[in-house]
Amino acid sequence: MSSPGEKRGGGEDGEDEALEFSFYDEDDFEAFPEAEGDCDQGVLGFRDPFSGEVKPRILLMGLRRSGKSSIQKVVFHKMSPNETLFLESTNKICREDVSNSSFVSFQIWDFPGQIDFFDPTFDYEMIFRGTGALIFVIDSQDDYVEALSRLHLTVTRAYKVNPDINFEVFIHKVDGLSDDHKIEKQRDIHKRANDDLADAGLERIHLSFYLTSIYDHSIFEAFSKVVQKLIPQLPTLENLLNIFISNSGIEKAFLFDVVSKIYIATDSSPVDMQTYELCCDMIDVVIDISCIYGLSGDDAGSPYDKESMAIIHLNNTTVMYLKEVTKFLALVCFLREESFERKGLIDYNFHCFKKAIEEVFDVRLKVQKSRKLLSQRRWSKQAVPNGTHPQHH
Repeated sequence: MSSPGEKRGGGEDGEDEALEFSFYDEDDFEAFPEAEGDCDQGVLGFRDPFSGEVKPRILLMGLRRSGKSSIQKVVFHKMSPNETLFLESTNKICREDVSNSSFVSFQIWDFPGQIDFFDPTFDYEMIFRGTGALIFVIDSQDDYVEALSRLHLTVTRAYKVNPDINFEVFIHKVDGLSDDHKIEKQRDIHKRANDDLADAGLERIHLSFYLTSIYDHSIFEAFSKVVQKLIPQLPTLENLLNIFISNSGIEKAFLFDVVSKIYIATDSSPVDMQTYELCCDMIDVVIDISCIYGLSGDDAGSPYDKESMAIIHLNNTTVMYLKEVTKFLALVCFLREESFERKGLIDYNFHCFKKAIEEVFDVRLKVQKSRKLLSQRRWSKQAVPNGTHPQHH
């Protein structure tokens, strides 16, 4: 078994073969090789013909040097923010598959800022037609008049092709701004962007705005909210978390993707940024300590497995409790010390929660198998029309 960092298709150089895992259990998953996740000037395919599943696509767009590639490297490749200073400017369309679990499975397309993707040589209709979310990155420390103009053009074109796209605006590089300046920038960009849409008679287009920086956890939280919108099982997951915490005396619970530290679901109570940062730090601590003390020198196993569990007592009578859900997912809970005294009840409820999650995975697996069979039938019909073998002359 490889380490969590190796579960994702495509390494930093983008040349590793991407794999899609259809199910959480090591004994039951099927892996289908896909096209290599690299950069190309043309448009790359996004469908795996063998699995019969179309992955949601996330587009990263914005002007040059706005920070698009840095976001991708920090969130999905664990690159240190300081190392991104040495990244070269992107001059090709880069595609990467992210397949950490059945819930977190999508593609990221990184568009160079200088490229005119509305050029006739690019089939932008095909690009937008298969897109689940479009993230437009605006450099908050630069003059954003041109960026707002490009945002308006991109959003209006994309909406005409696919009205179901989620439009996300990352007001990026806010780490160098004061809190008041951040709010002022967000209010100004929000007003200008929506005014432009209103002038074009497109008030029905909804833009979501996030203040982000790669130097804190804001970029992870923003990406979490983007990815959650692409998970059809999200209401079910949130409902399961609500039932779990209400019956266990837990104040807050997150379902995390261990590799990227994106939380794919949480309960209905508001998310506090400090709480989210503590969860990310806890996951890092568990993985790091497991790598150092949990594996023998000749052990090729994963530092995160079904035995992974951690308890951290904070100095404010709060307890953090982490439990493994699947090989890709972890449940991180916050509760009071007096509630943690009923650990047996919490563990029993967690067992019930985990079984419910497995059932959700089972449903998705059955859907994927059905799509796979339908896809194979279509391919066979295309290969042998009307049931007759093609004649060779």
